[in-house]
Amino acid sequence: MTQLGNGLYIADYNEDSLSVGEAELATLRRIGAAEESILGAQSNLASTYQALGRTEQALSMRREHYAQRLKLSGEEDEESIREAICYAMDLIDSSLFEEAKALLRKTMPVARRVLGESHELTLKMRCNFAEALYEDPDATLDDIREAATTLEDMVPTARRVFGGTNPIAEGIEESLRDARAALRAREATSK
Repeated sequence: MTQLGNGLYIADYNEDSLSVGEAELATLRRIGAAEESILGAQSNLASTYQALGRTEQALSMRREHYAQRLKLSGEEDEESIREAICYAMDLIDSSLFEEAKALLRKTMPVARRVLGESHELTLKMRCNFAEALYEDPDATLDDIREAATTLEDMVPTARRVFGGTNPIAEGIEESLRDARAALRAREATSK
């Protein structure tokens, strides 16, 4: 069922993916499947809810899943770090910037310590933090400068580790362009 649901999600048949995901989660719970399997199904389902614009359901499921993941694996587990990124992305997409920044401030040092500065998840987490800074309508000029500086520091690492045409490196560069545009706009209105 997981492969079917994920395939439908990738093909952008999100309503169908939702039906499969909900059935899979219900089945796993009914048969008393391993917690790890249930967590995977919850994560996939939360992504589908988000893709369908059902942000409240996505956030609710993501919160529950992240708490269960921490309880099961601890904060230093790679899957816990991965789920923190997904949760933060959903928070940012829902304009819950303060909550996203608080989560990322707590988890970024863990990712750096456990995975290292140039690991894909550490870079994604730092990029998400920068996005939470510059996308926040209440951001200060210093917040936006911090976002741009963070992303500027990340670009050479992303290019070195992944290559310039890798989607992660390209995403960081795109975020840097957006941060610089936000900075220029804010500086123009501050004069």
